[in-house]
Amino acid sequence: MLSLLCFVVAVLASPFKSKSRLEAENAVLRQQLIILRRKVPSRVRLKNSDRWLLIQLYRSFPSILQVVTIIRPETLVRWPRAGFRCYWRWKSRARAGRPQIETDLRALIKQMSIENPLWGAPRIHGELLKLGFDVARSSVAKYMVKRGGSPGQGWRAFLRNHAPHIAAMDLFVVPTISFGLLYALVIVRLDRRELVWVNVTANPTAEWIARQVTEAFPWDDAPQYLIRDRDGIYSTLVTRRLRAMGIRDKPTPPASPWQNGFAERLIGSIRRECVDHLVVLGEAHLRRILRFYTRYYNEIRTHWSLAKDAPVSRPIQQTGSIRSHPILGGLHHHYVRV
Repeated sequence: MLSLLCFVVAVLASPFKSKSRLEAENAVLRQQLIILRRKVPSRVRLKNSDRWLLIQLYRSFPSILQVVTIIRPETLVRWPRAGFRCYWRWKSRARAGRPQIETDLRALIKQMSIENPLWGAPRIHGELLKLGFDVARSSVAKYMVKRGGSPGQGWRAFLRNHAPHIAAMDLFVVPTISFGLLYALVIVRLDRRELVWVNVTANPTAEWIARQVTEAFPWDDAPQYLIRDRDGIYSTLVTRRLRAMGIRDKPTPPASPWQNGFAERLIGSIRRECVDHLVVLGEAHLRRILRFYTRYYNEIRTHWSLAKDAPVSRPIQQTGSIRSHPILGGLHHHYVRV
């Protein structure tokens, strides 16, 4: 800065000097620069103040390009152009758009996708909403670890208008380690997708089915309609029990599993998220597994159709550190703030 001040003083004093004296000083200065360039092997390093001064002199007196020796003339011409580009790049920068995702949140999304390989972006997005993170589902899909027939209009309108009063039930088969077959009965309420009953038997009968329906619904909390398929196990004994409880039996047409889509979808979730990844040892073992999964399904698991809530509504937690609790031996995880 002191050198710049001295230069300015010298420029202001130059009009008071004779022309011959100025030419002599210029000649001496040029000769000194030539001598210095012989001794300095590397490139001369300039400060920003030096560049600014040379640019201002070039703008006022373009003829100084003929006497510039420490830098190339094209370099001096390039500096103003580079500054002009930097200014307009700064002026045209993006000032709006989607906010950046924090590093901790990206790491949490990656952790959830690694710990829960069966989960997709909607499931992880639902968990994040319950943990108090306001993030788009597309952002969740972006930061995840990469891995490689609809009902008729009449049924749709019926289910939409009467879902709080409808339940559905169905049976599915689970093989055991000894190559035996176990039969599991599930009963689900359609309005909140709540799994209200699950039980296992090796020999399903009509008497057993009727007893499960009675245990699933208290007499003052029975649904108005119950959807089922036309399996022969639902005999007259089952239909009489339903009528006695005030439940209207609604069997689906033959070979139409899509008309009992809620129960079929639940069974598919149980297979994909539970029994397909475990070795069933016996009836008691399967019953214990399904009871654990029922608790997870109703109280913890988020559902896309419930606006990313659980059948038994989960409160949103916004304070505290995040902890993960393994479920079913680490097959799934529950994230809470403590």
